[in-house]
Amino acid sequence: LTDTVHGLYIPYWTFDAQVHADWTADSGYYYWETEHYTDAQGKRQSRQVRKVRWVPSSGSLDHFFDDELVPASRGVPHDLLRRVEPFPTEALTPYNAGFLSGWVVERYQIDLVAAAQAARGQMDGKLRSLCAAQVPGDTHRNLHVHANYRGQTFKHILVPLWLLTYNYGRRVYQVVINGYTGAIAGRYPKSWVKITLAVLALLVFVATIAWLTQR
Repeated sequence: LTDTVHGLYIPYWTFDAQVHADWTADSGYYYWETEHYTDAQGKRQSRQVRKVRWVPSSGSLDHFFDDELVPASRGVPHDLLRRVEPFPTEALTPYNAGFLSGWVVERYQIDLVAAAQAARGQMDGKLRSLCAAQVPGDTHRNLHVHANYRGQTFKHILVPLWLLTYNYGRRVYQVVINGYTGAIAGRYPKSWVKITLAVLALLVFVATIAWLTQR
C-alpha cells in the first residue's frame, strides 16, 4: 500500500441565470374503491384498491440560479467532486498568487461552451424538480416545462482540495477532501482487509492535513 497526499486548486466554472418557467401536467388524486374477487378456495372476497383521478393543472415560477458549479477538471473524477460539493462561492476572493504557494494548480480542461451546456442541463433538471413540487395532488404525470433563461453570466474560479491517491495491488484509489468544508468522498477496495488499509491510509491523510494546517 503506497499513498501520496497533495493540496491542489482545481478549476470550476460557475453560472448565474434568472429563469421564468411555465409548466403543465396531469395532477393525480388518490381514491379507493372496493373490488370483489374469488380467492383460490372459490370464496367471494373483497379488497380496497387504490385508483387515481387525473385532472389537468398548470402553473409558473421564477427562480434565480446563483453560482451553478461545473467542474473544469479532468484530473479528479467528477463523481467524487460532486460528493464533496458545494464550495462556498460567497467566500471567493480575487486572484492572489500568494494563495497558491505550495499548492498544485490544475489548468482548465473543459472549455466555456462545454461547461455552459453542462450547466444548462443541471439547471433544467433542478427547474423541472421545482416545477414538479408545485404540481398539486398526490402524484403527477406528463409534466412539461417551458423555460426562458435571461441575464446569464459566468465566472471561472479555483477551489481548494486535498487529494489522497493510493495504490493497492494493481489498482489506484482516490480520496478527495473539500478544502473549505472538510467533506470527504473516496473510492475504496471492496474486501474488509483492503477497506481497513484504506481507512488507515485516510487516517494518516487526515493527520497530515491537521499538521499542515497548524504550521
